[in-house]
Amino acid sequence: MNVNYSLVKDYQRPAFKDQSKIEDTVAKILHKIKVHGDQAVQAISQEIDQQQAQYIDLLPFDDYAIDQGLKDAIKSAYRRIQKYCQFQIKDLKNDQFSDEMGDFGFVYQPIERIGAYIPGGQFPLISTALMTLVPAKVAGCPVRVACSPSDHPALLAAASLAGATQFLHIGGAQAIGALSYGFAQTAPVNMIVGPGNAYVNQAKAQVQHRTQIDTLAGPSELLIYANQIKHPEWLMYDALAQAEHDANAISLVVSESTALLDKLYTLLADHDKGKALLANDNIVLLLSDDQKQSLSFINDYAPEHLMVCDESMKTALFTNYGSLFIGENSAVAFGDYCAGPNHTLPTAGSAKFSGGLSVHQFLKVLSTQKINNTGRGVLANISAKLAAAEGLIYHQKSAEIRK
Repeated sequence: MNVNYSLVKDYQRPAFKDQSKIEDTVAKILHKIKVHGDQAVQAISQEIDQQQAQYIDLLPFDDYAIDQGLKDAIKSAYRRIQKYCQFQIKDLKNDQFSDEMGDFGFVYQPIERIGAYIPGGQFPLISTALMTLVPAKVAGCPVRVACSPSDHPALLAAASLAGATQFLHIGGAQAIGALSYGFAQTAPVNMIVGPGNAYVNQAKAQVQHRTQIDTLAGPSELLIYANQIKHPEWLMYDALAQAEHDANAISLVVSESTALLDKLYTLLADHDKGKALLANDNIVLLLSDDQKQSLSFINDYAPEHLMVCDESMKTALFTNYGSLFIGENSAVAFGDYCAGPNHTLPTAGSAKFSGGLSVHQFLKVLSTQKINNTGRGVLANISAKLAAAEGLIYHQKSAEIRK
């Protein structure tokens, strides 16, 4: 075996590090906010971030003094994300059918109050503002609270354009607490979406019994499946791009071609950043025996981002991924910013049972039923027998009295 790569059959996703200290810290923060409210939010924000938690009034998008080229890019990304969201919702409609028992149906109802967490850090995450707020706006959620430790003008402009109805300037676990329990005479939100650091993620985990969340995000990950390609340098930069998200981000390249893996290894090893990421296993090259083994590994791994650059492999065979990028043209970076589909995606194998953030998650599906006189008698008889079998006396009586 060439020392430049490992075998698919031997690779396992790195385990999460011990979270007990983070869990304890977050639990204490949330308890203080639950008990002491705004006072605790302000004290914790000052202690951790040395900033006051406050709502910022958003201006119209064009009133923000940011570079015109950046303004144009934000508008273009907004339009593409909005177009995709409108495509997602176009066939969703309330529906009903009638039979001899009555009328039965369902209605789509937007979640009333949502909070969108937008991480701060060295750079404003403009794209996250768009990706979290636009689908909520298209879904029709009346209250859309953007929340971030950053007040960078470009971020505020993006939040304004994307449809934020409020902007809460606060970060960390205390931000999730403020959204979930309410802050400054503003009611709690019903749903919190958006990525964050380990403390934000843990806070979302601890409030999800009272506030709906989108997903619990793990380290970012990309899996590239390729064999014969025209532009190996493109794939090198795709791997580097994903691995720059954070210290635990992972880019995997799975291939049946030793020649391709050798080429990618050479390109990465000759690149200072690539060499370091190879050494730290942030970028991993994996050799597979054949397509069957590759497919089995990929579906079991269930990557956040799956990039397939092999025309001989039918993409319908891939069943577990957050978002699929087909062909060398389809850079994951395009999906991160402006292609249209959402970049808030399941990680750590959770793509086996969930998908990315979409308009659908901001909608409740509510059932309706109107029983007619014929249905009352028939259903009463059925219900009474089932209730009796279950030993639920008053269910039985409720049904029998309607015979």
